[in-house]
Amino acid sequence: MRLDFIRPLYERHGPYASVYLAGSDVEDRRRRWRSFRDSMEEADRDTLDALEEAWGAPAPGRALFAAGGELVLAESLAEPPPLEQARWSPLPHVTPLLMSRGENVPHLRVVVDHAGAELTVFGGGSPRVATVEAQKWPLQKTAQGGWSQKVYERAAEETWERDARVVAHVVDEQVRRIGAELVVVAGEPASRSQLCDHLGTKAADRVMMVEHGSRADHGRFTQDAENALDTWLERRRAELLDRHRDNAGPVGFGQVARALREGRVHAVLSPGELPELMWIGPGGTQLATGADELRRWGVEGPVRERADSALARAAAMTDAELWFAPEVKEISAVIRY
Repeated sequence: MRLDFIRPLYERHGPYASVYLAGSDVEDRRRRWRSFRDSMEEADRDTLDALEEAWGAPAPGRALFAAGGELVLAESLAEPPPLEQARWSPLPHVTPLLMSRGENVPHLRVVVDHAGAELTVFGGGSPRVATVEAQKWPLQKTAQGGWSQKVYERAAEETWERDARVVAHVVDEQVRRIGAELVVVAGEPASRSQLCDHLGTKAADRVMMVEHGSRADHGRFTQDAENALDTWLERRRAELLDRHRDNAGPVGFGQVARALREGRVHAVLSPGELPELMWIGPGGTQLATGADELRRWGVEGPVRERADSALARAAAMTDAELWFAPEVKEISAVIRY
């Protein structure tokens, strides 16, 4: 999981109010919010007022984060949070949000035919749909016979080829822009083949073909795309676990914290929530298992914070990925070098 979307949380200093609410009826939610507000006795009034404006949005669940009198992040959850809670702490309590979101894979979904393509971009915000239309004439081969038939057929094939190049250019650009990990392609077999012939190496290496779906009728395309994502995620998690084992990657809070401070972590592998306490400083990679270790690094007045919150901040601020992997028994890391 990439953590770009939570990085703004660490661009301002805490303490933070973190609230998780279920989306039942409004009155019930209002009562629980009032109870949570009263429980955060140390929180300043301006920060609580900032949360007040966001708790009521309709959704199965809400995750809210505020600091310094401002709402910094508000996310709607697809399902109610397993535990409704409110925390006032040095860092935002993001682990329940991350576990609810799951691995957020930037990817493209492309349905292509001789008349053009429909692209849906997942990454860098809400899904966005774009349409690439083919040239108007000629779109199909003629069956009229005579001397002109080959001319029409050649013109149709040249038009399809040009359109495939245009669609491939758009796909290449989107892959580059959002850092797409996967390109799911459906549609007419011949058009899919032509598209792949014109993709750049980076996009072509990320293509996964699926059988169902056309521009006129997506049919089972959405389910096929979700299955393709699940397959990619399973393969990716397995690759990371293999890399960790093969390279004897860091294990435990101390080793992983050291690797994060040094900027050597490609991915953090977490077994889940980690309520154990670590020591942190104001900087994004200032975390350790002992206060004296941070003081030796020049941190004045280190404070204690949940390990999962501290590790998530360090991962986000060093462009490391975070993966929840039940296969690991304690926090682990895949190193970059």
